[in-house]
Amino acid sequence: MPLSSMTGFARASGAGHGLSWQWELRSVNGKSLDLRLRLPPGYEHLEPNIRTEINAAVRRGNIQAALTVEAANTESDVAVNETVLKRLLNRARELQKEVGGPPIQAEGLLGLRGVIDVTQHTVTDEERQLLDKAVAAGLKEALTQLVIMRKAEGTRLATVLLAQINSIADQSTAIRNHPSRTIDAMKERLREQVQRLLDTNATLDVDRLHQEALLLATRNDVQEELDRLDSHVEAAHDLLKSSEPVGRKFDFLTQEFNREANTICSKANDKHVTAIGLELKTVIDQLREQVQNIE
Repeated sequence: MPLSSMTGFARASGAGHGLSWQWELRSVNGKSLDLRLRLPPGYEHLEPNIRTEINAAVRRGNIQAALTVEAANTESDVAVNETVLKRLLNRARELQKEVGGPPIQAEGLLGLRGVIDVTQHTVTDEERQLLDKAVAAGLKEALTQLVIMRKAEGTRLATVLLAQINSIADQSTAIRNHPSRTIDAMKERLREQVQRLLDTNATLDVDRLHQEALLLATRNDVQEELDRLDSHVEAAHDLLKSSEPVGRKFDFLTQEFNREANTICSKANDKHVTAIGLELKTVIDQLREQVQNIE
């Protein structure tokens, strides 16, 4: 199963029984699954099932799910209150005879309160059950779209992550094979350090001095850090192939990458190795930024 991103958007809509509805789902990065629902009045009873469906579809991310329901205009009934209209008409004619004025206009009377009644379609219990099923089906449709979008983004992220992991492996190899890490180079460096101390004319135990120099060389060696980097690179490749959400594991792994890079930079006794180590840290930081998007 490919990686899945935590960012995405989906929308699904429908209509029936005098109502129209629309789902909007938005997903962004999050340390865990944080679901925020916005339901119209009268639809609160759907919340438990909505949470169950979303929890089953996604594992991590800040999810905003909003349902809007509106009355369809085509279902409105318009009725003229003829009793009120006749009374108003008679009264208007009487006033016209008394004070005069232009002929009575029908639109003027129809616009008065109580002449026209607009009534919305009343949803029956049976229609409510059917509407609830339609809304639930719409949620599943929106969730399917959201998951597809998150997986598509995850596939693009996987390509970026793979390139960064390979770059880490290449820089680790460059440090491992750098000429400053050869036995002859290390011997020469130690010889120069010991000779500088001897040239100070200080009273020194030469044997003890050589022992300390060897210990210092051992402390400055980055072989263990490079071996651990190689192990982390292998683990990263395994995570890319995993069928489970791996965002948390990847985040932890980037911390381990960074720890080894910091140690390599602190131990480096050659400016070129230090430069490679700094570039290594830069790529690891970029990797960690991308990993924050993974479910």
